[in-house]
Amino acid sequence: MRRLAVFIASSHGNDPAYAGLAADVGAELARRGIGLVYGGGRSGLMGVVADSALKAGGEVIGVMPRSMIDREWAHHELTELHICETMHERKALMAEHADAFAALPGGLGTLEEIFEVWSWRQLGLHAKPVGLLDFGGFWTPLVDALRGITDAGFLPAATLDDLAVEPDLAALLTALDERVTGTAEPAHGPSFNQLRTSADVPDSTV
Repeated sequence: MRRLAVFIASSHGNDPAYAGLAADVGAELARRGIGLVYGGGRSGLMGVVADSALKAGGEVIGVMPRSMIDREWAHHELTELHICETMHERKALMAEHADAFAALPGGLGTLEEIFEVWSWRQLGLHAKPVGLLDFGGFWTPLVDALRGITDAGFLPAATLDDLAVEPDLAALLTALDERVTGTAEPAHGPSFNQLRTSADVPDSTV
């Protein structure tokens, strides 16, 4: 795994332990030589994980829509900052640059991002593994809900089993590596460029 896309909160949350986790993840990815791909923000846990990886000498690639950059939400000290036009294009660009995806503690945005790339994997649009870092049981209620959805017949058991869920980063990276089956291009179906809503607008890098 060369690069991991991390979906994580743009706020700090109520427990300082979340910031500690984000810092540990950033530092450990850098130590292992795994590049960080994330949403490009400088605030909240997003900023913590990016700053920690950068401080440890790691590669950090951010992707952010122009409207958010105009609001001065971007982190401008990254290895690369890709500017796009839409939120959907943002996810597609992050997916292009990453070999796997992981959700750390976060809210609606984090949920929306991890579910979309997981859906893409289920549909065969890519072969890149997807996982949840279940720090302190943060994602356990969600996993329980997903089991209920599976029991109700709306989610294949194989799809749920394909989701890596681990309590710490080392175990999650191992589980993701075990699921890597060829991440350079989608297994079949459209490319990530075709998934963008603004495919005719090239991304820019600063």
